[in-house]
Amino acid sequence: MNGTDSSTGTSTRSPHVVVVGGGIAGLAAAHRLTGTGVRVTLLEATDRLGGKLEAGEIAGAPVDFGAESLLARRPEAVALAREVGLGDRLQPPSTATASLWNRGALTPLPKGHVMGVPGDPAVLGGVLSAAGLARIEEDRSLPRTEVGDDIAIGAYIAARLGREVVDRLVEPLLGGVYAGDVYRTSLRAAVPALFEAAQQHDSLLEGVREIQARAAAQQQTGPVFLGIDGGIGTLPGAVADAVRARGGEIRTETPVLALTRADGQWTVRTDTGSIQADGVVLAAPAWSASALLADVSPAAAAELQQVEYASMALVTLAFARKDVEDVLPDGSGFLVPPVDGHTIKASTFSSRKWGWVSERSPDLFVLRTSVGRYGEEEHLHRDDADLVDVSLKDLGAATGLAARPVETRVTRWVGGLPQYPVGHLARVARVREAVARVPGLRVCGAAYDGVGIPACVGSGQRAADALAEEILVMPTLVEGTAGGTGQ
Repeated sequence: MNGTDSSTGTSTRSPHVVVVGGGIAGLAAAHRLTGTGVRVTLLEATDRLGGKLEAGEIAGAPVDFGAESLLARRPEAVALAREVGLGDRLQPPSTATASLWNRGALTPLPKGHVMGVPGDPAVLGGVLSAAGLARIEEDRSLPRTEVGDDIAIGAYIAARLGREVVDRLVEPLLGGVYAGDVYRTSLRAAVPALFEAAQQHDSLLEGVREIQARAAAQQQTGPVFLGIDGGIGTLPGAVADAVRARGGEIRTETPVLALTRADGQWTVRTDTGSIQADGVVLAAPAWSASALLADVSPAAAAELQQVEYASMALVTLAFARKDVEDVLPDGSGFLVPPVDGHTIKASTFSSRKWGWVSERSPDLFVLRTSVGRYGEEEHLHRDDADLVDVSLKDLGAATGLAARPVETRVTRWVGGLPQYPVGHLARVARVREAVARVPGLRVCGAAYDGVGIPACVGSGQRAADALAEEILVMPTLVEGTAGGTGQ
């Protein structure tokens, strides 16, 4: 996209943007930028694209070893999947029912709640004790709980409805999203609808009922979640192919060592040389972004250094279907309240949840467990065999499963999920304010706008849009080929 401006006689070139990080946020940013006429180079430190999205096989069955579904009620990820040719492979779960392993028994996961908070306490009759149900009723007469600029989810809900609601339902539901501690997690950042309700209503139950009424009035139809035939982990590869087809360059095993800016240009230093760029989208984890921003934006670097992460492991188990199918309960799996002291925090019955797993491996039954949450990193130091054994022990206690798997795989996501403590959104605002003072720079990813796939896609797309608007306002005028890639 080089040429000559006839009015000035100078050579023109398309602006060049380097995207640092090949997770789904960075890929979404690169894909968006290639549609603006910007020249794009994406650099990924590891040998694989996709971050926490990874598809593979176990005993010949296609599975996800990372995130396995995306929220369909948010448009960004679904739209991206369709744009890169995966629209006909989007599939809803085969079953949406799940259980709760609560006080030693599997009970149906209650419906009619907002992230564990009920509009009608009666829906929790099979989960809470009589004392717990009675405590919920106090919400109607308690004085207003002030939430200020932010408050921890657990603290607020326990103040209104009692700790049992938090420990038995809110914690296992949100734990699956953030792998965090709800007594630290920001209500405003993680469940903004509940934060808004807490600001507007004295009673939390009244606020939840209003949220439910609004949702009913919108008459949203269709599945809440979607998967992709072959695994959500196939999305990064499809996006990468689309980026390359549009002329973008993608380099794996290319860690970025430093970022510097001088004379209106960025220099991105890697272990194989330096790349000149007009703009940079930093789609790396907070700790990596902090190190790279230390010189160009010390204020942003200091804030990002404070972002904590939780680590977890996924234990994927493949069984002979005949050995397990009649033993496991109906539904897509179960959640586990941490208060009961078990090691696993959830189990997903992949062969029940996703039709494509069952169809391609009819003689197998694949399930997986998750282990580890914020503050429980010691589980990640166990060897693979130990994590498999503890998963089988808990599965046996919950369901009666006694069969041995024909194949296993343990996937560790060290530093996998950024934590959103009270004040997280204020920290993100300070980071972006500091970054905005540096020309040609944007940040995106799970550390900022949400950890779900649509949130990460949207974060990358917004960063790309903002940067493209900035650097395309005044076309780059250069002599010769200055500003290109150099080694």
